[in-house]
Amino acid sequence: MPKIAIISDIHGNAEAFQVVLDKCAELGIEYFASLGDVVGYNADPQPCLQAMQQLPLVGRVRGNHDVYAANVDKEVVGFNANAKKAIEWTSAQLTEEERKWLIEAPARLNLTKYGMTLVHATLDSPDNWGYIFDEHHARDNFNYQYTQVCFCGHSHFPVAFEKKQVVFSGNAIEELHEWRSISIPEVNDFTVENSVTIKLKVDCKYLFNVGSIGQPRNGDPRASFVIYDSDMLSLTRYVIPYDIASAQEKILNAGLPERLALRLAKGN
Repeated sequence: MPKIAIISDIHGNAEAFQVVLDKCAELGIEYFASLGDVVGYNADPQPCLQAMQQLPLVGRVRGNHDVYAANVDKEVVGFNANAKKAIEWTSAQLTEEERKWLIEAPARLNLTKYGMTLVHATLDSPDNWGYIFDEHHARDNFNYQYTQVCFCGHSHFPVAFEKKQVVFSGNAIEELHEWRSISIPEVNDFTVENSVTIKLKVDCKYLFNVGSIGQPRNGDPRASFVIYDSDMLSLTRYVIPYDIASAQEKILNAGLPERLALRLAKGN
């Protein structure tokens, strides 16, 4: 089976997306899976969408920003003022065909060939756009997970959980803290690339939030994505620096809210 790059929450950030694609080329990655929210927040929705369309995708799912940007006549609800303005602006940048491409992706997708499931938010109610932050939320998700591995996004916060199939005492679900241990280096040096690898156990199920490429919110402004090796039963999460200043300048030049530019440098 091929190694697959799992990418999520690009949010129209072409600078961040490009460094991820460059890293995948360096690693010899030939296949990709998208967890949604290709657009929204940042100023390059069309270039990011078109770049995604050119990738050899084994599967993709839709995100909430994809849905609202695609439905030009649908009232934008459940978003703060900045996000709402970005969605409305984003929708106007896309063609009818591009909006159709965004909306036709499923809400969740089982890829049994690769032993994985894709969802933007949660498996139990994928179109309600709930978040997975802790073991309680993870438990609800595991109840609907029929493959060994599930990948999600949406929160822009990388987190991972392992569920033991047989437990004689204690909690069957635990967080894999090492998954996010690279998020904030001790020296706060966000100009370097870092990675962490998790080895999967054959008798466990896993839930991984891969973090965000285009707008991280975990205090680490670098682009986050994952390489899944189903043969070796391993996943590696990479965080890569990119030209944040250029992405910020585009946001401001587009007339989008300043807050959307400022938060990129802080990763919040």
